[in-house]
Amino acid sequence: MQIDLNADLGEGFGPWTMGDDAQMLSLVTSASIACGGHAGDPETMYRTLMQAKKNGVNVGAHPGYADREGFGRRVIPMPPDEIGRMCAAQIGALMGVAALVGVPVTYVKPHGALGNLAARDRATADAIVAAVRRVDPKLAILAISGTESEAAARAAGASVFSEIFADRGYLASGQLVPRNHDGAMIHDADEAAARLMSFLQTGLMPVVDGDPIKLAAHSICVHGDSPGAVDMTRAISNYLTAQAVAVRPFVAP
Repeated sequence: MQIDLNADLGEGFGPWTMGDDAQMLSLVTSASIACGGHAGDPETMYRTLMQAKKNGVNVGAHPGYADREGFGRRVIPMPPDEIGRMCAAQIGALMGVAALVGVPVTYVKPHGALGNLAARDRATADAIVAAVRRVDPKLAILAISGTESEAAARAAGASVFSEIFADRGYLASGQLVPRNHDGAMIHDADEAAARLMSFLQTGLMPVVDGDPIKLAAHSICVHGDSPGAVDMTRAISNYLTAQAVAVRPFVAP
């Protein structure tokens, strides 16, 4: 058995930093890098891409709402086509900086409120997938498992990989528990690792409002901005290795 371990990184801006990207990039196999919407700027992208290249980490674009104050975790009302154009611009920005570094961008993963909206709203998911396909049809979609994003990517013939979250609670619908609700975040590394190992053995994910649900997974995400993200990522990696689960990127960089 093998699985990817990814984190959302490069989420600083100017002199402001978020998380410990250097440590995270020594642990993960894929990095979803902010590209100027909810966070990120050319220099932050460049530094993060350089660190990813040094560590041999697979790189993806992490577009989000242009809402730095809310860190892209608030829905900004926009028509689906406008969302598609916003994503295309951000993906193109990261690809441009990545060309300077000499690393390929292999996938796209929408961030925060945008990703959650696409997970439940097919029109939004279709618009994002269509934009990604127009930018570069070789780009894969990293989609929250069991959601409209996954279905939209498959329907469009895109390469799609399913993602589960180590540090987030789930609803019976397959959606993530909203961050302002109890059970949204898992902070204990051992609890997160034990839940993941149970999931990998059974294919069933515990939820806060019902019986466990069946999900598929090619990649496990730990949010790089969460307190204790490095310790949690290290603990999960160690648990996986101890159980003979190979930690490898879902797309070769």
